Amino acid sequence: MNNISYRHLTAFIEVARHGSFTHAAEHLHVTQSTLTATIKQLEVQVALQLFDRTTRRVNLTREGERFYPVAERLISDFDTAINDLRASAQQQRGQVGIAASPSVLNSLLPTVIQSYRAAFPNIGLSLKEEGASGIEDSVINNLVDFGIGGNRSAHPELLYQPILQDQYGVVMNSDDPLANSNTIRWDEITSRSLILLSAENGIRIQLEKSIKEQHLPLSFDKVMIEVSTPATLAALIQKGVGISILPALAASTEAFHLMQFCPLTSPVLRRELCLITRKGRSIGPAGQELLKRAIQYFQNANLPAYVEALHNTLKSPLKKQ
Repeated sequence: MNNISYRHLTAFIEVARHGSFTHAAEHLHVTQSTLTATIKQLEVQVALQLFDRTTRRVNLTREGERFYPVAERLISDFDTAINDLRASAQQQRGQVGIAASPSVLNSLLPTVIQSYRAAFPNIGLSLKEEGASGIEDSVINNLVDFGIGGNRSAHPELLYQPILQDQYGVVMNSDDPLANSNTIRWDEITSRSLILLSAENGIRIQLEKSIKEQHLPLSFDKVMIEVSTPATLAALIQKGVGISILPALAASTEAFHLMQFCPLTSPVLRRELCLITRKGRSIGPAGQELLKRAIQYFQNANLPAYVEALHNTLKSPLKKQ
């Protein structure tokens, strides 16, 4: 069994450098007898004599000379690795990956990232713009540290911690008959031409589920226009082809900056956004700090009434999972 330790290697290197047990012991702040015993343990472990001892000088044997550069490299690599870990713990270096929807990346995270980068300029950030399934896949496959998005599949390998609620509303042109309303009832849009995101989209999936649970008088079975991207959806609305139903954050992105958003009521339906992490995988110090800043921003920022921070239901994402 190999019982050679860092202590054995440093003792060997210092004796070789000083050519003396006395001077090496002084440098290492140990007694000479302790150092002599440590070298003896090393020689017993390798079953070789590493030093020739004389009354005036301690010299490396041929085997010791061959081992010396190896021992130096091992100590150097170990010290470098430990220093890297300490630097990561102190956020002097590192990398953090986040997967989130376009609305989260465009509307919520820029302020958080600006603050974080000012405090920790040496931490690299990787931001992946994904749909609901892509966010989950990125977290499951360890491509990112965490995701922010909807609970699309309740995947057994993932943890979903609610952080925001996002109210659904109508997106329309500013000259639409409903554009001047403070709120819109669901029954006011039953006869309108709807343009919706396609059925595999996370927003569409959650919306259909909520409508079904609330038994609302609105069916998507005969929706004539479905699109896969918000940009196409916005272009069609702008041309007067129809209106759409989106969560407030999705409607706040650049694609809809010329549109009018009006919350839907009677009843109010909300999309829940979650912090998504993988079970059993810890988040490093850099990721924890960014996550803490993001959650503080969500809770304290002056967000619109239809985007609510979940102060009471938020669990600490920094606890051991």
